[in-house]
Amino acid sequence: MDSLLSQWQPRLLALARAGLGDDSAHDINHLQRVWRNAAVLLREHAQADALVVLAACYLHDLVNLPKNHPERHLASRQAAVLACRQLAELDFPADKLEAVAHAIETHSFSANLAPATIEARIVQDADRIDALGAVGLARLFYTAARMDSALAHGTDPLARHRPLDDKAYALDHIVTKLDKLPGKMQTAAGRALAEQRLAVLTDFRAAFADEWGIAL
Repeated sequence: MDSLLSQWQPRLLALARAGLGDDSAHDINHLQRVWRNAAVLLREHAQADALVVLAACYLHDLVNLPKNHPERHLASRQAAVLACRQLAELDFPADKLEAVAHAIETHSFSANLAPATIEARIVQDADRIDALGAVGLARLFYTAARMDSALAHGTDPLARHRPLDDKAYALDHIVTKLDKLPGKMQTAAGRALAEQRLAVLTDFRAAFADEWGIAL
């Protein structure tokens, strides 16, 4: 299997590069990190098809719509269709295409689809893990800047006396979405890694509020 992965990885990388836009939160480095996360999770699931996981990790963002786009929830389905078409043109094993498509389609938080295979569960976890930790924090604020969100509420950054609003305030996103990710992980190893990385965001949020000038 290792030789098969080595054979396909550069070809998948080339497909991914050709389809990338200008979003640095979903660039080639993101795809590489998702694959590295998935490789860690694969150690706990020897029965999973690593080639399916590899292909889905590299091609899951072939169609990447902005978070505020009205068709954001359809992007993963569109990416799955495009990925399968491109893979078929490269003579990717035909019996694996359906599994790749399912893993791509169900990886998305916006799509809200349940992964039914171990490969899809690994890809979903691997992608969501990259939203946590130090890199996840950088991606959060980068994306917020692209959406013209403020860093935080001026007088209530921890939302003690107001509703959370992560469209208006980047810091709110940690509570509205990211701190829920560990509980949504599909694998035990993914949950453990997600919990470790969430601690980085939790500590940052407290430190941010302290430096912002608001008492905890």
